[in-house]
Amino acid sequence: MIVHIKLPNDISYDVIIDKLNLINFDKKAVLVTNCTINSLHLDYIKKYLKIKDLSILTLLDGEEYKSMQTIETILNHCFEHKLNRSSLLIAFGGGVIGDMTGFAASIYQRGIDFIQIPTTLLAQVDASVGGKTGVNNKYGKNLIGAFHQPLAVYIDTFFLSTLPKREFSSGVSEIIKMAVTFDKDFFIWLENNTLDNEENIKYAISKSVQIKASVVNADEKEKGIRAVLNYGHTFAHVIENETNYKTYLHGEAVGIGMLIANEVSIKIGLMNKQEALRVKKLLVSYKIPTSYLIKDSEDFYEHFFLDKKSLDNNIKFILAKGLGNYTISNKIKKEDIISVLKDFS
Repeated sequence: MIVHIKLPNDISYDVIIDKLNLINFDKKAVLVTNCTINSLHLDYIKKYLKIKDLSILTLLDGEEYKSMQTIETILNHCFEHKLNRSSLLIAFGGGVIGDMTGFAASIYQRGIDFIQIPTTLLAQVDASVGGKTGVNNKYGKNLIGAFHQPLAVYIDTFFLSTLPKREFSSGVSEIIKMAVTFDKDFFIWLENNTLDNEENIKYAISKSVQIKASVVNADEKEKGIRAVLNYGHTFAHVIENETNYKTYLHGEAVGIGMLIANEVSIKIGLMNKQEALRVKKLLVSYKIPTSYLIKDSEDFYEHFFLDKKSLDNNIKFILAKGLGNYTISNKIKKEDIISVLKDFS
């Protein structure tokens, strides 16, 4: 299956969801991966890469390495191997590798091409599509970055065969996120079908990519509807920052963030308790965490102002409106948010 991304500035590319075929580039390229993917899948990917001059950069594995220091490592490798403006970077890994490789591509010699070959479910359904790139710093997640679209995205479910169950569930969280906010029928399908076979996994990936593609096509730079893809993330990013990116996988934090957001929706009348319970039950069925102890509600709230979605003194909240719909608001009262945060204390 091919999902086409077409942006207003004449940028377009395909997301190919199928077993890999030959990937052919008559140019110099660097494949950026991590030590885990290197040991599991490097021989497999080499069979499908026909590159004129390919070098491989293997990074350490983990969200804690998603930093400017690692970007410097990628850039140095590019300089040492004399890449030029017509060269190519290949992101071969999960969301961390994709985000960092894309960001390095966006700034190397003011911008070169890159492609995405995502190996985790989370990256396949979300992180690899749409051109968001970046790194974390001490102030928060993905606060340094750029919009830089790939030349293509190649999604092969073969890579999921070695994915730990926890990593798989982390990706399911992002699938649920899109269903809750954009497609009630898809949410009902997820309630009635398990992602324990290739046919269902491919369907869920294709539906998620189609949803994201339609959103990105309408709003590449997140001026409007694309912000909805951050449902659960405003809370999740604070959780990740508070736990130094070591306690929860990204999708796990997003799952908790969705539940906190849903409690806000209940408080202001956008969602009923039964709908929120259905979301929670679906998350629980994939063993995604559903609780987090907020030690200081005021401090947690203050972290929102470092979020990219905040504007001056207003915090933009993405909230589910029932199932299959959403609202974007910067007028949620602080006392309502604090009240919900205290329920998680």
